[in-house]
Amino acid sequence: MDRAGKEKLVTALNGVFSTAGVIVVTHYKGLTVSEMTELRVRMAQAGASFKVAKNRLARRALEGTDAVGIADLFTGPTAIAYSQDPVAAPKVVAGFAKDNEKLVILGGTMGQSVLDPGAVKALAALPSLDELRATLVAMISTPATRIAGVLQAPAGQLARVVGAYSTKDEAA
Repeated sequence: MDRAGKEKLVTALNGVFSTAGVIVVTHYKGLTVSEMTELRVRMAQAGASFKVAKNRLARRALEGTDAVGIADLFTGPTAIAYSQDPVAAPKVVAGFAKDNEKLVILGGTMGQSVLDPGAVKALAALPSLDELRATLVAMISTPATRIAGVLQAPAGQLARVVGAYSTKDEAA
């Protein structure tokens, strides 16, 4: 890679480190091309990205960002997973690492907080942003349907009482 290409990569990585909601650093030694492709596809489906990073360039790109605390993790064959959703990238990486022991989670960062591998796995256990939104909508809409049912119940009971009196009068 020529100098201009390296500068362009550092600038792109700096943008990722500055704007990403969460960054997970992994070792990928031993993964085949098809496994890496499968991981990238899963990440894209979750709205996240997975990128192999040259360690020296990644450390340079970390300078001046909130994620500077993870610079020590960039040794050996490293790759980064990142997303805006704080749960998407950790969830996909942790799920893939569970199925494939060749992918090792080294740690990560969320904002200024440096995460160890346990914290990344704990983040992965949380529901995603879309799941939280669906749960919230369900919680909000459920009481509304119950209120509508309660409001309709007295009218239904009144109609049954009137109907009972009318049949009683006819029978008498």
